[in-house]
Amino acid sequence: MSTGHVADTAPRCPQPPDWLAHGLVTLEDVSRLQVVSGKGGTGKTTVAAALALALATAGKRTLLVEVEGRQGIAQLFETEALPYEERKIAVAPGGGEVYALAIDPELALLDYLQMFYKLGGAGRALKKLGAIDFATTIAPGLRDVLLTGKACEAVRRKDRSGRFVYDYVVMDAPPTGRVTRFLNVNDEVAGLAKIGPIHNQAQAVMRVLKSPETAVHLVTLLEEMPVQETADGIAELRAAKLPVGRVVVNMVRPEVLDADGLELVRTVTRSSIARSLSAAGLGGARRGGHAERLVDPLLQQAEEYAERHALEQEQRAVLGQLGLPLHELPLLAEGMDLAGLYQLATELREQQIA
Repeated sequence: MSTGHVADTAPRCPQPPDWLAHGLVTLEDVSRLQVVSGKGGTGKTTVAAALALALATAGKRTLLVEVEGRQGIAQLFETEALPYEERKIAVAPGGGEVYALAIDPELALLDYLQMFYKLGGAGRALKKLGAIDFATTIAPGLRDVLLTGKACEAVRRKDRSGRFVYDYVVMDAPPTGRVTRFLNVNDEVAGLAKIGPIHNQAQAVMRVLKSPETAVHLVTLLEEMPVQETADGIAELRAAKLPVGRVVVNMVRPEVLDADGLELVRTVTRSSIARSLSAAGLGGARRGGHAERLVDPLLQQAEEYAERHALEQEQRAVLGQLGLPLHELPLLAEGMDLAGLYQLATELREQQIA
């Protein structure tokens, strides 16, 4: 399968950055924003990347945004570290394009200072002195406004012909335990500014994030802790009136035994297994024979599978009670690489999540 992997530079954002202007982000101009979160270790970055590819499959243009500074997107697409600019990193089947952006809060704050305070060279001097990093550290609410604001600007940005530059924006958001606070920037900045440009920008961002055009998807595994954190995260998002999208169960193991096979595991006898193995030419069925020695390891594996299957079914039942569309992505036996990413994108398309 050809991935059409490319790496070049997209047109840069106009300077000064439009997304910082008061009231510029409006619901009328909002395209679709897909936010992906999940407990650490569930593969949320992988799912976000696959979703971006899936959305671009039909000739669309998608922007994949990273906000945590881990360069996980660059690793998945096997490309160099992403700078603070939008770059094309892949071509999807059908000619669609995936661009990526790693948002640097320090550089975003420099944009902000330039827009509202015309600092120019003074802003660069502040960065050298460490003042920018200090500001974003002591005021985490401001940092979140800058990160989410940049993503929301990309959602509504248009080209000279009046068309959206990106059909979709996919954000690889912080983990489930922090995503509601991260997205609920209006509350975050309440203690920083009651009026003024920071307050206005937060309000504009929230109009996008709480609109029907935004969907927050949560990634989980069929394990108790990730499922519980997913349920808690959905409750927090709903309480904050943030739009919850879908639940994606990642790394699902293939079904080895059907219902009849699982029942057989519970009722089969050692002697019957030994005789079956012997009849298949795997040695003698008598005690000490080769076929007989295979019985215990086989039964142990079957019992472990039956136990895991029962636990996974329990977690599926819990997820089913959340009242959200549920999707499953397979565990790739060969591990995750670029080809595997395209495979997951195909799975998402087939399940109509994209």
